[in-house]
Amino acid sequence: MSIARFWRETPRRYNLGGCRCPTCQTVYFPPRSVCPVCVNHRRSIGRMEPFQLSGEGEVVTFTLVHEAAEGFEMQVPYVMAIVRAKEGPQLTAAVVDIDPADVKIGLKVRATFRKLREEGRAGVIHYGYKFAPMDATHHPPDRPAGGTRLPATTATTTTVGSEARA
Repeated sequence: MSIARFWRETPRRYNLGGCRCPTCQTVYFPPRSVCPVCVNHRRSIGRMEPFQLSGEGEVVTFTLVHEAAEGFEMQVPYVMAIVRAKEGPQLTAAVVDIDPADVKIGLKVRATFRKLREEGRAGVIHYGYKFAPMDATHHPPDRPAGGTRLPATTATTTTVGSEARA
C-alpha cells in the first residue's frame, strides 16, 4: 500500500469511522457511498452519514496463524479474527494481549491502535486497529494487559478455561 493511500485512509484506521444509511440505519465499515440494503439504492447516494464505531465487539470466528506473511514472521503464532462490532459491521483484525489458546468465539473485545508494520528503508511506521480482550484477566503469561513485557519471575497466569477446536 502506498504511503499516500495509507494517509487518505487515516480517519477510518485511527477512528473506526464508518457511515450509516439515513433511511434504513444500517452501519457500514469502511464507509460506503451507497447503501446496498435499501430497496431503492439511489436514495442513499450522497446521503450516507458519518458514523463513529465504539470499537467494542465480539469474536465471530478466528484462526491461529503459524505461517506469517512477509514482515510478520516475528509475531507467529498470532490470531486473526472477524469481529462483529456492537453496531453491526464485521471487521478483520489481529487479536492481541491474550494467549492465543484463550481466544474463543464470543470473546468480548475492544479496538486498540497499534503498529502494523514499517515500510521501506525510511522506516515509515504504519499504525492501525487490532482488538484486545475487554476482560483484563486475558493476557499472555509474560505480559500485562498494557503490553509491556515483565520479567518472567513476576509474571502471573490466569486460566479462564479452554475450548476444544477441530
